[in-house]
Amino acid sequence: MTRVQPGVTACLAAGIASLLLQKLVPGASALLVAIIAGIALANIVTLPEWIEPGRAVASKKVLRFGIVLLGFSISLGDIAALGWGVVLTVILTVFIGLFGTIAIGRRLGVSHSQSVLIGAGFSICGAAAVAGVESTIRRKDSEVATAIGLVVIYGTLMIGIVPLVLGLVGFDDRLNGLIAGASIHEVAQVVAVGGIMGGGVLTVAVIVKLARVLMLAPVIAVLNLMERGRGTGVQGSPVPAFVAGFIAATIVTTFVDLPGVLLSAISIVQTICLASAMFALGLGIRFSAFKQVGFRPVLLGALSTLLVTAVASTGMILLG
Repeated sequence: MTRVQPGVTACLAAGIASLLLQKLVPGASALLVAIIAGIALANIVTLPEWIEPGRAVASKKVLRFGIVLLGFSISLGDIAALGWGVVLTVILTVFIGLFGTIAIGRRLGVSHSQSVLIGAGFSICGAAAVAGVESTIRRKDSEVATAIGLVVIYGTLMIGIVPLVLGLVGFDDRLNGLIAGASIHEVAQVVAVGGIMGGGVLTVAVIVKLARVLMLAPVIAVLNLMERGRGTGVQGSPVPAFVAGFIAATIVTTFVDLPGVLLSAISIVQTICLASAMFALGLGIRFSAFKQVGFRPVLLGALSTLLVTAVASTGMILLG
């Protein structure tokens, strides 16, 4: 405990600082600020050795606790209210995005584990999905860092591109929100786009995005079983404990009228945990490693973004 405490404390401090910045600066996202700060530090300064044990704990255990708490922000009623067409599009986007990315990665010669991590991050919910899925497969730490780095790069590019494109095509606010929520990688990036577009885009986009987040649980369960069948899975429960906790939190929120004060407190703790984990994950990303990775994973990230966006946009236009 003593060995990991300094690193965990540093990451939690960064998470709290990111949350405070979010409160002070309109439009800022604690999670986005945290992961960018972590990446910047990792590539500008030499990190002390004492931070690594705690960083590893924060990037896994603190993250998983934050994912459990994230379940309290998702109500099955809100998602059902979107309509069957939207829910079906979300499901298709996640599974076609994930398994389509794996298939494209195979054609490009990208390793199976790298393709799974990129597909999960791009089709479900960004870095949190990468970190959640990596516990179900045999993978290299460098592959996790690459997938998270690509999520940050492409998702950040979408913050500028999506409002511009949707503004040009002239859809109404609801359809803009449906497409943004179904196609953009991170929750924080969806919030940023919704804030830029204004109107009723933000609320719709966030609900759709949370529906994609909810897909994290069944996807991890399916991947766990598939990877075991391939002989590339890891030992443990088919449904990891944090995924079961996430599902339980969602069920509680749906059927129990929790006090507003309690939900606000949970939201704060959840944001601190996820921001701390994002900072920890950012500290593990070195741009120099991308030189060793090569161009193929970067190309796979671009193609995965296009695939997810195409499926999401088509589905929302036809069924939303």
